[in-house]
Amino acid sequence: MTDLIKIREVTERYNIPARTLRYYEDMGLIESARVADYAYRLYDQRALKRLEQILILCKLNISIKDIQLIFQSAGSEVVLDVLGRKVEDINDEVALLRDLRDIILEFIEQIRKMDFTSDSDVKLLYERAATVETRIENIPYEGNASKANRLFDISEKLKKAPEVRIVQINPFKAFSSGADSIENVMGPFQEWQEAHNHLVKKMMYGSPDFLWFEEDKATWIWAVEDGVTAEDVAPYELIEFEGGLYAAAMSVDGDDDIGNRVHAGILKWIEYSGFELDERPGHRAMGHMLNPTEEIKKALGYDQMDLYVPIRIREK
Repeated sequence: MTDLIKIREVTERYNIPARTLRYYEDMGLIESARVADYAYRLYDQRALKRLEQILILCKLNISIKDIQLIFQSAGSEVVLDVLGRKVEDINDEVALLRDLRDIILEFIEQIRKMDFTSDSDVKLLYERAATVETRIENIPYEGNASKANRLFDISEKLKKAPEVRIVQINPFKAFSSGADSIENVMGPFQEWQEAHNHLVKKMMYGSPDFLWFEEDKATWIWAVEDGVTAEDVAPYELIEFEGGLYAAAMSVDGDDDIGNRVHAGILKWIEYSGFELDERPGHRAMGHMLNPTEEIKKALGYDQMDLYVPIRIREK
């Protein structure tokens, strides 16, 4: 065990959460070791080198599916192909952004020449604004051709705001890990949960669970079927989850860059909405897995995860 590194040391050295390591392992990108009489994951130098490669590729915005292809190949051809396609994508986006910039600058000049106190000028400005979409659709491209609607895709990405929906969660009974270290939640508690999956409530879609962090502690809850008692879930606690209103948007499990961007987008959306933040369990954000099966995960190349931020209707 002297050559193996504990999961806590790995997370601290690379500044990533334990759930990210588990995600990489579930996707077959990295392997951990287990030692008799020791409950937690351990990593050798080969695993750390592989982890460093994964983190570099993720920072280059390479998808998990492409990272899997890279690691499955023996030579450098695949990685060169993936990076080449990434350069082409960047070139397309640069060209599109330049065109979008030119249109916006021209529109700014039109606005400067207008008199907003004049009804005729405002009407003319509106008519000119209506021609912007037509102009974008007719932009010619040289070299790597792109669809016209890519301009709209990029402008939406630049907003850094996810598609937010309002969700009402009704109260439900659940067994809870209690606030604990992420190692204990993803270790002994998860192993117990998997062995007691018969207690978990059946859902029409998604998983009946939520995971959230408060300070350095994690809490994981699973909705249970009717009739489950406190004795059934011992040594863990049976709780009544209060539910309520949430602002939700889709993220990617194990990708903290995307998760942080989605969370920031939800908060920005709330700021300009008719809602405000509410102090309830998981007040920062709760994670909820959308597609729990291994088949769906492998087909997508990642796990979809919804982020839920507790909200209430803004007081007038």
